[in-house]
Amino acid sequence: MKLYAINTGHFKLDGGAMFGVVPKSLWNKSNPADQNNMCSWALRCLLIEDGNRLILIDNGMGNKQDEKFFGYYYLHGNDTLQKSLNKYGFEMDDITDMVLTHLHFDHCGGSIKYNSNKTNLEPAFKNAKYYCNEKHWNWATQANSREKASFLKENILPIKESGQLNFIDSQSTLITDLSFIEVNGHTEAMMLPIIKYKESTLAYMADLIPSVGHLPIPFVMGYDVRPLETLKEKELILKTALDNDWTLFFEHDPTIECIKLERTEKGIRAKNNFLLSDI
Repeated sequence: MKLYAINTGHFKLDGGAMFGVVPKSLWNKSNPADQNNMCSWALRCLLIEDGNRLILIDNGMGNKQDEKFFGYYYLHGNDTLQKSLNKYGFEMDDITDMVLTHLHFDHCGGSIKYNSNKTNLEPAFKNAKYYCNEKHWNWATQANSREKASFLKENILPIKESGQLNFIDSQSTLITDLSFIEVNGHTEAMMLPIIKYKESTLAYMADLIPSVGHLPIPFVMGYDVRPLETLKEKELILKTALDNDWTLFFEHDPTIECIKLERTEKGIRAKNNFLLSDI
């Protein structure tokens, strides 16, 4: 097995929204905001090469939205999904399995693209099976008012229409060394991939702990639908990761890909940080 960090660019979100009730004087130290209170965040995905399987976990926000949309989220940087795959010698059509941790636009927007005539939407990974939790799929396609702006039908419905949609849960096994943990604080039934890799374990944090700046238990996003549940889930995951020497992989940290943990007087914090390729 080989793992690759797939960088699809950066985008901006309001710092207050990303840290909820935590005062700016605290979070601005780790994630400095610009003059509009916006912070830059990575759109970092993970590619698993296992034999003849190429499993991509999440795919960023894509590039098919209009100028008004990108005016809100400021997609920036030189990285794209295509360029990052090409860097390792892969093409979009090589992906065999497309795993979606959840269906917020910044995690699944790259799932769907326009056809060559820009007349219809179609799967960006034509040879892949797409995987999503069924409870989360139903949650997203019958979206509540709080999350509706994050669940975009053009990112979601064409997956099912293509016939490529499959459902997974915490009992599913796509390959031997890949398992899933279901969490419900950020959104209903978000799936966290857990990968056994090189005699260690890598935990893909998705939006449970989007960045190193979110390691303190009270640092919970304003976007979370069940913040008290997030607190419990973070505490459990961090304890499990520390006790078992897991590596955490961050989807949204602007600069840090991976960390190991240690216990400090302030709680569980980053012991060190490193690139995925350094494992």
